[in-house]
Amino acid sequence: METNLYSDLPSSPGVYLMRDAGKRLLYIGKAANLKRRVSSYFLRPHDARIGRMVGEIHRIDYLPTDTTLEALILEASLIKKYSPPYNIKDKDDKSFLYVEITAEKFPRVLLVRGKNARAGRRFGPFTSASNIREALKIIRRIFPWSIHSPNSAGTFKRSCFDYELGLCPGVCIGVISATDYRRNIRNIILLFEGKKKAILRSLTRAMNIASAKLDFEQAARLRRQMFSLQHVEDTALVGGDEFPAGRWQGPTRIEGYDISNISGTSAVGSMIVFTGGKPDKASYRKFKIRTIRGANDVGMLREVLRRRFRHTPPESGWPLPELILVDGGLGQVNAARGVLAEAGLKIPVVGMIKGPKRKETKLVGSSSGNIDIKTLTRVRDEAHRFAIGYHKRLRSANLIG
Repeated sequence: METNLYSDLPSSPGVYLMRDAGKRLLYIGKAANLKRRVSSYFLRPHDARIGRMVGEIHRIDYLPTDTTLEALILEASLIKKYSPPYNIKDKDDKSFLYVEITAEKFPRVLLVRGKNARAGRRFGPFTSASNIREALKIIRRIFPWSIHSPNSAGTFKRSCFDYELGLCPGVCIGVISATDYRRNIRNIILLFEGKKKAILRSLTRAMNIASAKLDFEQAARLRRQMFSLQHVEDTALVGGDEFPAGRWQGPTRIEGYDISNISGTSAVGSMIVFTGGKPDKASYRKFKIRTIRGANDVGMLREVLRRRFRHTPPESGWPLPELILVDGGLGQVNAARGVLAEAGLKIPVVGMIKGPKRKETKLVGSSSGNIDIKTLTRVRDEAHRFAIGYHKRLRSANLIG
């Protein structure tokens, strides 16, 4: 009976609804992989409370979504609507997190606790703080918003750091009108209302209008928003409990990239491949930088990735990776995302930064909860080793020549 409860579930994102024999809702949850997540309730030991719930489950319904991000949003709206006992038990109002859109000239998007809303719009409850924080990071990269106080709009002498990263639309220095800004906020509200198709229709109309006016920069920006919305990199929203321990559950193919140069001379790039968690040295590739002069690691990485993604299946013999790892921070991650967008590809990107003492390691960008940090570190170190080796050989050849 237990196997039959989840045997027909798809291995794709969505929301699952667990019911008892009387069809009463017991619990609502989201998953990146519905079958794997739901099966874990029956295949693993749990605490007494979840054990009691599992004993009551008689039927499991599901609602598919395009992405885990949309599953997270749908889960919250259904929990608010139905208040299933195993979602709200042992919780008080102050424990839940809500996304609040403030009622200001330039509305802010805030994460708050409890139900005492100020004037504005509120969405939730969200049961996982880490998931909703990561979700807001993803959404802000698509639809930027300001975090500045209402009185400071347009008063900055220099743009804020978030503006340089593409996360603030320029409220700080007054380069966006309240009308255009609110159009962006409206898309965020529609997303939290589960109306992605309405957003895409609106963006398509706006893009066509911009193109007709020969405003190609605006049209390109809208096109990028549409692409990002349809190709959300949301692997960081995957909970670790969706991946049973004891066997490799990570991407089949990871590609790691590194740049090696001294002040821009003899610059090279490396691409290494891990398959099933192990190096696949026959698939390694090296690149001599052709178009970039001077110390510009981000530009060099962009060149390497553009050359690599000219080779795509099925004829090329270069399978697409399921994850890309770059040595570097947000600049490198954004460069990789830009190249993937140009190629029309949806592949998660992770950057790795060594801490000040070169002992700690920080991840930047989309990271999948099922990949051990040791595996990512091995990929990064192998890409660095391969790049350094090629760089030394090239420099030696140039010196001899």
